[in-house]
Amino acid sequence: MKKKDIITVPITAVRFPNKAYGFVDGEKVIVKNALPGQKVSAQVIKKRGGNIEARLLEVLEHSTCERKSGFCSHFMDCGGCTYQAMQRQAELDMKEQQVKQLLAEADIQIEHWEGIEQSPLETGYRNKCEFSFGDAYKDGPLALGMRKKMSHYEVVTLKDCNIIDDDFLKIVQGTLSFFQENQVTFYHRMRHDGTLRHLVVRKGKATNEILVHLVTTSEVTFSVDQFRDILLALPLQGEICGILHSIHDGVADVVRSDSMTILYGRDYFIEKLFDLEFQVSVYSFFQTNTEGAERLYSIVKDFAQDVSHKTVFDLYCGTGTIGQIMAKAGSKQVIGIELIPEAVEAANANAERNGLHNCIFLAGDVLKLVDELQEKPDLIIVDPPREGIHPKAITKIIDFDAPEIIYVSCKPTSLARDLEIFQQAGYIAKRVKLMDMFPRTVHIETVVYLEKEK
Repeated sequence: MKKKDIITVPITAVRFPNKAYGFVDGEKVIVKNALPGQKVSAQVIKKRGGNIEARLLEVLEHSTCERKSGFCSHFMDCGGCTYQAMQRQAELDMKEQQVKQLLAEADIQIEHWEGIEQSPLETGYRNKCEFSFGDAYKDGPLALGMRKKMSHYEVVTLKDCNIIDDDFLKIVQGTLSFFQENQVTFYHRMRHDGTLRHLVVRKGKATNEILVHLVTTSEVTFSVDQFRDILLALPLQGEICGILHSIHDGVADVVRSDSMTILYGRDYFIEKLFDLEFQVSVYSFFQTNTEGAERLYSIVKDFAQDVSHKTVFDLYCGTGTIGQIMAKAGSKQVIGIELIPEAVEAANANAERNGLHNCIFLAGDVLKLVDELQEKPDLIIVDPPREGIHPKAITKIIDFDAPEIIYVSCKPTSLARDLEIFQQAGYIAKRVKLMDMFPRTVHIETVVYLEKEK
């Protein structure tokens, strides 16, 4: 095999997150986005050392794990839902096997494997989505939606979607029509010109409150008042509680604000988990599947058992969801740490809103702030971003010598790496359970209960 060769690959299995592979003439070939049991046509794009990667061209033979219906119209173009074509149980089984394999390869000793729990909702579960402006094809019409597969610039305008709320689609379509009619251009990352960058929509599943956040450059060539009025006139099932406009002139293709203006309402929405209310600001981390989050945090509560009279550290706490659940359960004291100041402000406001006076949330980097904590934790809960815990932060967490740690992970590769360090420090993985928070996508949540060897 050499670069650009067209080959036929029978897919044996899929490693996390989407690295399907099979063997051709005894050599392992990775074909991203294929499914186990398929036979596919692929083009070799990289052959270096013992690694061969190929681009999926066509499915020649379908797998018994595939579903025959239930696709959105953008499935072949949009990069959002890798496993949309899989039957539900097959997807759950595959994700469980992927995590098991990663932890086994890291030689993590697990006393009790408790399987995988599925999301209460398979479709329409996302309460947040970041949409990009771009062109539908090179020099084509303005588009608003998700990045196209295998493309850095082209955007798929969403007409339907399996995993987001119908109100999101109405807001996308109304926004796109407004900017097309006013001939407003998107920000081109190569030329560094244009206006439109991102549209972020968040919705409280329990409250139906909708927060809309438009991000543009400072080259504003449209009426923000007209944009606001167009959104407020849309026939939505939910109710818009805030419309925000941010200016970002940096070159990075990320949702960021140099300055922000409230065009309507307020800069947060209200969401509920269990019997607690949470004020969620535009940049606050909050689980994107509300009903799934209740199931995820129920696993955390089960692993934590009786927290009365315990001091709990909630690290990477976001808007303080886990910490407040622990505080409500009777913890002696909860101390949360989160990098984003707006999220911490919201977390403390949420605690006040919920009448919880046994918790406090601090703004700063976990790596630095843990040095300032004088309290000794009985239980540490960590829910880090996808890259996991900074190696130096892990050392400091271990130095607290907490008898119990609960690790909530959204990326099993970084989890396996971090668990190796905890295991070397004398922590035993007593219980492991998976939560499929994001059906049809490559992502999976893992909850691990660690206990210090006595």
